[in-house]
Order: sequence, then structure tokens, then C-alpha cells
Amino acid sequence: MADDVLGLYWTTSGPVDVHYGREWSLFDLRDRCEHAARVGFSGIGLWHADLEHVLETRTLAEVAALFDEYGLRHLELEFLWEWFIEPGDERRAQSDELRARLWAAAAALPAHHVKVGNIPGTPCDLARLTEAYGELCADAAEHHDAKVVYEFMPPDVNVQDLETALAIVEGADAPNGGLAIDTWHMSKLGIAPDDLRSVPARRLGWVELSDGHYRNMPDPVDETINHRELPGEGEFPIREYVAAVRDAGYAEPWGVEVLSQDLRALPIGEIFDRAAETTRAQLA
Repeated sequence: MADDVLGLYWTTSGPVDVHYGREWSLFDLRDRCEHAARVGFSGIGLWHADLEHVLETRTLAEVAALFDEYGLRHLELEFLWEWFIEPGDERRAQSDELRARLWAAAAALPAHHVKVGNIPGTPCDLARLTEAYGELCADAAEHHDAKVVYEFMPPDVNVQDLETALAIVEGADAPNGGLAIDTWHMSKLGIAPDDLRSVPARRLGWVELSDGHYRNMPDPVDETINHRELPGEGEFPIREYVAAVRDAGYAEPWGVEVLSQDLRALPIGEIFDRAAETTRAQLA
């Protein structure tokens, strides 16, 4: 049986201005669903700004019907940050509003998970972060069945290694929690494939593939959002990461998340073709 693969939002969005401008896709959601089904993806991803744009012209029920029409069984929803800030802060109020929208979408759509983390790099005590993550997962369980996966990455000043990330999800011990493993972030953080073999399978909530180069560009943000490579087209050991998490017991769907200005400039059909071909080659 072929692995289930999701063509994630930033991979398939087409021309957008990641984090600095228009983040919603010019590609209609129906077209994205159609191409995902055509190349054999089991689902796609939606970034919160794109979700809001989609819901300007469609209801959640209509989006769910679109997924059913094209046989798409999985959805990634992202991204929630500032959820660990104490109530009363404006950033937390904005996060809570976003949380409500993501939870509603997760309840209505075939969401595999909602991705959370700390893209802004807001400092937080690890004990408070662990407590807040547990509270977040408990709140999610009251609204939907999707996982709440913690994606740690270089900008996350609180979690810079696998041990700390694992301590957070272990400490929270939420049945619907787990780590989101992105091979780009693992490589940039110096986390080798063999390191992942020690992660308990129940803590591996999600794995996504993204390639790149070890030598850092002068602007790390620009490199992260514009210069990733499709799986197998960079220097990172993608096949080895896949083998490692499989050995650890990972048996969930896979994602392909490639933030690349060159990829986003291609026609929609070519984007989906290239993403599917390169990802399946690394999973074979």
C-alpha cells in the first residue's frame, strides 16, 4: 500500500508573500483539491490566513463537501502561536481568537492535526510551556478529534533540541499531543536521523519532508521561507530521516513542506507533479 502523503500549504500555495504580505493563495481551493487527487495525495494543508480567505466565499460544510468530492481524507491546519502567553496580554487574545477558528475548522473538516509552536520566538519558562501545551491539548479534545502537534524549529528560543521538545510533550502527556518533525528544522538544528530512533512512537505526531543545504544563508528567515528544496534535491538525508522514524514506529501520513520562491512560481499542475514525484521517491 502506498504511503499517504499531504501536499502542504506552503508547497502548493503558488505565489504568496510568506509572513510579510498576502499569505492566501490565488489558486482556488477546488483546483488545489483536484490536483491533489490527480497526483495521489491523500490531503492538503491550509494556513490560517488562507483558511480565512476560503471562508469568505465558502462555508466549512462546503469545504468538507469539496474534500469528499475529491476523496481527500486528511488535512493539516496551521499555525497557532502565542498560546502559552498568560491571559490578559493582547497577543494571547489574538491567539485565542485564532484558536477558535482553527478548532472550528478541525471539527468540521478531516483534520489530521493542528500545528502549533513558536514562530515569533517568544520566551517562556519551560514549566509554563509544558503546562500550557497540556491545557491546549485538553481544550482541543473538547472541540475536535485532531492531534495538536508541537513543531519545534530554530526560531523557537525555548526549544532548540530534541530532548527539550520531547520533555514538553512527555510532561504534558496528552493523548492528542505529539511532536511535529520537519526534516528542514531537524537538519538546521543539528538533529541527526539516528537521534529520532529514540522517540517513542506515541510521541511522533507528524512528520514532514523538506530538503535544503547545511550552509546557512546570511538571512535565516529568507532562507527558511524562500529557499528550501524538494525532497531529495538538497543535501539533507531525507531517506535516512524517513527510515529512522519508521524504525521508531511512525505509521501516520507524511507531509511535503517546501517553502521555495522558485517552486511557488510554477504553474499549479507542475507544483503538484514535482512535489508528489520527489516525495514518493524518498518514501520508496
